[in-house]
Amino acid sequence: MSRVAPLSGFPEWTPEGRRVERHVIDTLRDEFELHGFAEVETRAVEPLDRLSDDSEASKEIYALRRLKADPEDGDSGLGLHFDLTVPFARYVEEFSGRLAFPFRRYQIQKVWRGERPQDGRFREFYQADIDIVGRDSLPARADAEVAVLMARALARLPIPGVTMRLNNRRIVESLYRGLGISDLNGTLRIVDKLPKIGPDGVSEVLAAAGLEARAISGVLSLAGVSGGEQAFAEGLREVEGEYGGDHEGLREGIDELTETLAVINAAVPGVAVADLSIARGLDYYTGTVVETFLEGHEDLGSISSGGRYDSLVAGGGFPGVGMSVGVSRLVGRILSAGLAAATRSVPSAVFVAVTDEDARPRSEAIADRLRARGIPAEVSSTAAKFGKQIQAADRRGIPFVWFPGDTGGDGQVKDIRSGDQAPADADAWAPPEQDLKPRVERL
Repeated sequence: MSRVAPLSGFPEWTPEGRRVERHVIDTLRDEFELHGFAEVETRAVEPLDRLSDDSEASKEIYALRRLKADPEDGDSGLGLHFDLTVPFARYVEEFSGRLAFPFRRYQIQKVWRGERPQDGRFREFYQADIDIVGRDSLPARADAEVAVLMARALARLPIPGVTMRLNNRRIVESLYRGLGISDLNGTLRIVDKLPKIGPDGVSEVLAAAGLEARAISGVLSLAGVSGGEQAFAEGLREVEGEYGGDHEGLREGIDELTETLAVINAAVPGVAVADLSIARGLDYYTGTVVETFLEGHEDLGSISSGGRYDSLVAGGGFPGVGMSVGVSRLVGRILSAGLAAATRSVPSAVFVAVTDEDARPRSEAIADRLRARGIPAEVSSTAAKFGKQIQAADRRGIPFVWFPGDTGGDGQVKDIRSGDQAPADADAWAPPEQDLKPRVERL
């Protein structure tokens, strides 16, 4: 028989790893609901003509078909969703008559993307999205609200601190027009390569695209503006003074970004800075755009991104703002870098020993009485010597072993970490709160 080989890009964790993944998902869900966001779940498939467009992502769609498909079964035109935005747009359009706006939604699901697997990039992965969508309008303060929620959610995870880097489409658009640049989206896609090829490389690509030297200099100068509110304002003033721009649009963008930074940092001090080199997503977003980086792990790239859009639905009328976090990307780094670990791999807090097979019903009854009180318990699979049963519990990380009594009483419970042992009643005894359920602890 050939050796089983893993499929690249399709992560499978050990029970300990799955416990960490579950902790991340549960923590995000809890924080999202604390802020009043309602959960939705959309189907895994969408029609290919809805999924497919001119974007790069369209090259990565997994088409759905049966090996022996009937041409009339309707499956041939379906594909697995590669993000949660496309299905959410369809969902809002389909259910708009039954939703209350502004609609505050979160969604945590698996998505599938046929890209080249590498560190932090998978073909099957969990993604978590939050959005606030309006019916015809949405206040600008929603930009900061979504970013604050995401910052607070990430702060609860067993990871280092994060930095949110913000840009605004209005600022970039205004100054690019002042430089005579007509292909805004094409230029933004080139600027997005700055981290990979550096200023010289970007300059060469911009020149090849037909930009003049002054325009290239202005683009790079703008991309160099970053920092807190004051540093951002001073740096932008210098660029504006040298290269000009559409002043009305520029002022609107500056005001929006400055206010958004101030609100975010008031709620989560020091987490947000302006960075006008952030270009990813600006061809889609119409106002604020956010990229989030893990401190000390910047090589992982952005772990959470999003921004403001004019309309979620192609027909218009549904402006919104949202952010997404790559759950599997985070979990992969947490596990590979040893940032956190589960206190045990199994839910059991108590391992009930079996003195002999004839007495197994007594052990089962004790376990059931513990379970009835919400205490996870399992019964030994063998009636081996107690020493071997203790070893079995220890291998599984179970902190307590229960020894049933021979006559009268329920027996004794041993904390196998400290060695402490005492008589116990299955209807009254409980483990310490920190031992009741497995926990994920930052290392």
